[in-house]
Amino acid sequence: MTTTKTQAGHRPKLLLIGANGQVGWELRRTLAGVGDVIAASLEGEYGPTIDLMDPAALARLIEDSRPDALINAAAYTAVDKAESDRATAQRINADAVGEMGALLAERGTPIIHYSTDFVFSGGLGRPYTEDDSPDPLNVYGETKLGGERALLDSGARALIFRTSWVYGARGANFLLTMRKLFREREELRVVDDQIGSPTWSRMLAEITALVLHRVLRGDLDLDRIGGLYHLTGSGQVSWYGFAGAILEASGARTNLIPIPSSEYQAPAKRPTFSVLDNGRFQETFGLAMPDWRLSLAQCLEELRS
Repeated sequence: MTTTKTQAGHRPKLLLIGANGQVGWELRRTLAGVGDVIAASLEGEYGPTIDLMDPAALARLIEDSRPDALINAAAYTAVDKAESDRATAQRINADAVGEMGALLAERGTPIIHYSTDFVFSGGLGRPYTEDDSPDPLNVYGETKLGGERALLDSGARALIFRTSWVYGARGANFLLTMRKLFREREELRVVDDQIGSPTWSRMLAEITALVLHRVLRGDLDLDRIGGLYHLTGSGQVSWYGFAGAILEASGARTNLIPIPSSEYQAPAKRPTFSVLDNGRFQETFGLAMPDWRLSLAQCLEELRS
């Protein structure tokens, strides 16, 4: 059995890929309490530059940094654009993830990776568990599912966290888009027949740091508990309901109008009900994600300050 326990007094070296994304930006802060963070991104804004389109560059980064753990927060998340750019989505969301796994498996190095509720079609009618069969509707979901499978097949000591509807105080996300549109428009039409669980990027990063700390300390055995987990905000809501909660908190006067998905023309189909069941994560790690309303209130308070 492989162990991960770090030596007393040793600061683990953590390689964070995708450090400039909304989850990656939060991870730079939360992981600093766990170890020394090497923050890699395409722009190289906070550390090394990494282009995941280049397999050789990825291999060099891992070889040069020799991390005690890798956290992959990079992804091709342009859901609609992926429909016409499958090659790039496949490379970043699937092929590069499999390569990370293969490189780390040789060293026995743990990896934490994020996936998505979009691996499901939404037709089940109840919250999805990890045992439910994926059936993605779009290229984004297909390539993220490919990344999950490639990582699990690599033999790496991996934790994969499927999450959903991620938002935060930075980056491109639904919360910031709504706040901008509320300032610009008197009326806004929002889809009301897609149901999911909003997840605050900071809460996701904090939970990740807690789990990784326990892994590196030797409290958790990845050979026993490694694999796939659902990790989202608790509760469920439609996009229209989520927009309404943001509107109420902002004090704006925009008139929100609920519409069906059929009126929102987009290249990629979305799941109608993609709520994920967090039960396996809570049972394994003894940690629970807060209700999405509480996390939203905390995020909005941060934006106001």
